[in-house]
Amino acid sequence: MLAQKEHELLMNLPVGFTARPATMSDLEIVVNLLNACSEAQVGKPEHNVADTRSEWISEDFHLETNTRLVFAPDGQLAGYIEVWDTNAIPVSPWVWGRTHPDYEGQGIGTAMLTWAEDRVRQVFPRVPDDARVVMRCGALSTHESSKALLTGYGLSPIRYFWTMVIDLAEAPPEPIWPEGIRIATFAEVDDLTAVMRATEDAFKDHWGYVEQPEEHELRQWHEWVNNDPVFDASLWFLAMDGNEIAGVSLCRIKSSHDPEMGWVNALGVRRPYRRQGLALALLHHSFGELYARGKRKVGLGVDAQSLTGATRLYEKAGMYIYREYQDFEKELRAGRDLSLQTLADE
Repeated sequence: MLAQKEHELLMNLPVGFTARPATMSDLEIVVNLLNACSEAQVGKPEHNVADTRSEWISEDFHLETNTRLVFAPDGQLAGYIEVWDTNAIPVSPWVWGRTHPDYEGQGIGTAMLTWAEDRVRQVFPRVPDDARVVMRCGALSTHESSKALLTGYGLSPIRYFWTMVIDLAEAPPEPIWPEGIRIATFAEVDDLTAVMRATEDAFKDHWGYVEQPEEHELRQWHEWVNNDPVFDASLWFLAMDGNEIAGVSLCRIKSSHDPEMGWVNALGVRRPYRRQGLALALLHHSFGELYARGKRKVGLGVDAQSLTGATRLYEKAGMYIYREYQDFEKELRAGRDLSLQTLADE
């Protein structure tokens, strides 16, 4: 017998469509659906089994409760949705889903969002009683049907995010390091706690930041290192002031959406070391190392309205806007906002 919540999803689906949680054996059909959607949206496949699997095996992400698949009457996978409430204090769970292009306009997206909202509401007991809780989603800014689905469901646009890219026709400039700074890699330092603390410290000034318990964060960082199929400790660059980490550039040999593109997962400089050219030096060093490994373009993601002016830095380094995404949210419970909205919130 179907659980009550499963009934609710089924009741909102077209006649003959069915739904169930994903299992590891569904990896290939889910990736095929995601690629059908990315080909329709951006003209090329952008998903692979290895990276999707690395997300699915996260200790805090449970396929049974965090995912739903929707099948057409003929057995074709028509939709997929997932809820990321993996933070210890999940005040803004991320909802991400796709409807196969062949099945758009039949109410599948709305049905999946209805299930996801109910799933997000289940985090209420895990956050402070007076805390505001929102459901967040995103869409490619040029994909009108996705944006219409989200706004039609009651989500409001709140912010833009960019993928920025640099094309490397030649080696980038040599980095100019502030006095007293030397560059090291995680392969040399091998202290994940120190790297995590330095990165978290640098990102406290970013919009939406919510401080999380360190033990929980460290476990997720270990997962990041251990689950990433192409993790390379020699591509995690650390700007060192003696034994202190002043800034980080945590890179990946390829973007999860483009194997030809190198990727900067996180670039951050701690407050005492800002406005000395360190971020630009870290970028140039990262570009140079990825160029030496055969990459002719490098990308990263950034808040388009970055509170710390990151977009200006990236433009100065020669990067341009490659793609724009729009974030949406729906308030599910009013209350005190635990996430950073402006630097005045500190």
